[in-house]
Amino acid sequence: MNKYNRYYLLGTGGIGMSALARYFKTKGFEVAGYDRTETKLTADLTAEGIEINYNQAVNFIPAAYLNPKSTLVIVTPAIPDDHLQLQFFRENNFVIQKRAQVLGDITRQSKGICVAGTHGKTTTSTIAAHLLYQSQVTCSAFLGGISNNYNTNLLLSKDSNFVVIEADEYDRSFHQLSPYMAVITSADADHLDIYDTPQAFCESFEQFTSLIRTGGALIMRKGINVVPRLQKGVKLYTYSMNEGGDFSAENIKITKGEIHFDFVTPTDRINDVRLGVPVMINVENSVAAMALAWLNGVTAEEIRVGISSFSGIYRRFNVVYKSNKVLYMDDYAHHPSELKASISSIKALYPDRKITGIFQPHLYSRTRDFAPEFAAALSQLDELILLDIYPARELPIEGVSSDIILRDVTIENKTLCTKENLLSLLKEKELDVVVTFGAGDIDKMVPLIKKMLKDEKR
Repeated sequence: MNKYNRYYLLGTGGIGMSALARYFKTKGFEVAGYDRTETKLTADLTAEGIEINYNQAVNFIPAAYLNPKSTLVIVTPAIPDDHLQLQFFRENNFVIQKRAQVLGDITRQSKGICVAGTHGKTTTSTIAAHLLYQSQVTCSAFLGGISNNYNTNLLLSKDSNFVVIEADEYDRSFHQLSPYMAVITSADADHLDIYDTPQAFCESFEQFTSLIRTGGALIMRKGINVVPRLQKGVKLYTYSMNEGGDFSAENIKITKGEIHFDFVTPTDRINDVRLGVPVMINVENSVAAMALAWLNGVTAEEIRVGISSFSGIYRRFNVVYKSNKVLYMDDYAHHPSELKASISSIKALYPDRKITGIFQPHLYSRTRDFAPEFAAALSQLDELILLDIYPARELPIEGVSSDIILRDVTIENKTLCTKENLLSLLKEKELDVVVTFGAGDIDKMVPLIKKMLKDEKR
């Protein structure tokens, strides 16, 4: 990477790609790229001096980036093979690397702390990064979400060789990494369009464990169906929320909207830790992140302060609007296990309130593969509004629609709705606790729902 002075990113506005764009820009390189649509994130990047175009025609590539000797091209898996700019770069002998390859190079030059898992990895890695960054250890970090503490997905430290990275299992991207320490939060089957079978999915995580460097460690959630393939000299630790293991939480208490617990390590404990984002699922994520911090020299007091001051991640249990009548939250959950955990956490916080969930399924293949599991998770709600599937990179699959989820949802208060009709439907309803779920473009509805609730003085 060091021989290039310009970087062109195809899919610049993706959460992982944008962190790389910011990284190279901060390092003093020239950075530009393409994305399909303009978003708040791409607007932020443009304001930071990163030139982005939204037309894949070759003549939209800035002239300065047309030299293969000075420009490295980085591509995300979301870019199709027939993309015009990608074809141009291939035909003209540019070096093209996947985002994961670039992150792999960074981990080989540092002590990579890599957090993997079907769900929980963004929150766990962001908590871990916060714990390290605010301590005397410090770290750099490439995050899979926008940290509310720092309003960015990139942290840089000149004084530390640690770098926290979210290890993405999609397209086997995490096999490019060279972790010093790693966490596996979960290995529930997903991305079966890539892996075909749940067994192949788990084997991919086992391959990931073999990449941890000698002298490092694997911290794995207790009970995960993954058999580690550790190199000699790599330590194995287990963790859980309250099921034991080397690291766990004890004496978990929910009082007046706050969560407190004792953090238990192999040799000592930190009593009465207050969780900054009081959602039950974050207890388990915090245990994993605190284990990473503890193993890498963050003091007990720094861990206590860090967990208390962690303020969450954009679109992870964000409280968007709160009044005496209505509480509105937004969450990124898009896998059945995530939905189940999210809804359970919300019900634990608000046991006596009616919970209305608005869910936008993400990907036709995921909907096809897990429709019964989605239905079971969503049946925990008091009321369900189910939107159409967000296709992302996929073409429609015959016979696959949101209806194959809805028909198996067991609660009576359920309805299908288009995104265009959502606001008018919500205006007709008596709302108490409202939550939007999904990884598609449902986030564009969040400010509109908030405005409606404020305008109607709910």
